[in-house]
Amino acid sequence: MSGLEDGQAALAALAAGGKAALARALARIETRPDAPETAALLDAAWGAPRGQALGLTGPPGVGKSTLTDALIRAFRARGLRVAVIAVDPSSRRSGGALLGDRTRLTTDPEDGDVFVRSMAARDRLGGLADAAWPALVLMRALYDVVIVETVGVGQSETEIEDVADTVVFCAQPGAGDALQFMKAGVVEIPHLALVTKADMGASARRAVADLKGALSLAAPGAEAVPVLSCSAATGEGMGDLVEALLARGAALAQDGLQDGGKGCAQGGGLSARRVAQARAWLRRSVTAAYGAEGFARLAPFLAEMNGARAPFRVAAAAKARA
Repeated sequence: MSGLEDGQAALAALAAGGKAALARALARIETRPDAPETAALLDAAWGAPRGQALGLTGPPGVGKSTLTDALIRAFRARGLRVAVIAVDPSSRRSGGALLGDRTRLTTDPEDGDVFVRSMAARDRLGGLADAAWPALVLMRALYDVVIVETVGVGQSETEIEDVADTVVFCAQPGAGDALQFMKAGVVEIPHLALVTKADMGASARRAVADLKGALSLAAPGAEAVPVLSCSAATGEGMGDLVEALLARGAALAQDGLQDGGKGCAQGGGLSARRVAQARAWLRRSVTAAYGAEGFARLAPFLAEMNGARAPFRVAAAAKARA
């Protein structure tokens, strides 16, 4: 069989193998990212996207993990299969990570349609872990919704844009005025903005107004980013949030952006966004291994190989060629 056929067979076996098989595959992605069988599996998954990728980002303490837990329950109530990538910060001294986001998730371990993977950011900046995008590509081929929860971000961590189909920026009451929000570059990337802890009343309503002002000033003349509020603790506003997320996913599919059977390497809209994400990952992967100068030397090879069609095998080939 060809590499693609091997990958497709491995993907089919993985789909039949349940959560334990997926956990083993993700471990291989982290430990042997450039192995031929890993690249073949990931490229097969890349060409067969099933679900939508939802990115949750925002400052520490905003309630992303509690929100993730509420979203899992809401999506499961609608019969959707849900996977989660929860990225935790790493200690600069020990290199370890608490991976404490899992403690806020009350998922049923016997539910075969929910899968949660924690990852340590290690020394990676941008809010994600090195293996986050490859893991998402694999999960996206198996689940209806993949939620990626970043580490608590500050004013410049925007890498979630290179991973998710829909980016949700989370803020909380008392986080600052419109000027404070504008200083955060992350407000330039969301498709939806959300004020959490809506049960705090007037302060939550002020935060909604401030966030709307910041978003309008960050991109004057652009289509307004919807701003919602919710409380994962009480359920207030959760229905509106879930409906907004599902409506966006349906709109992407309706516009022919869910690939139309063409896979991620063709088409426009969502497909084009995912191709751009693949190229961004390819650049980061090669640059991390060989630096900016090494990437520049390999750029003609990468262009010739058309990395958007098989980004993982192309990345492995580029590293072997360097």
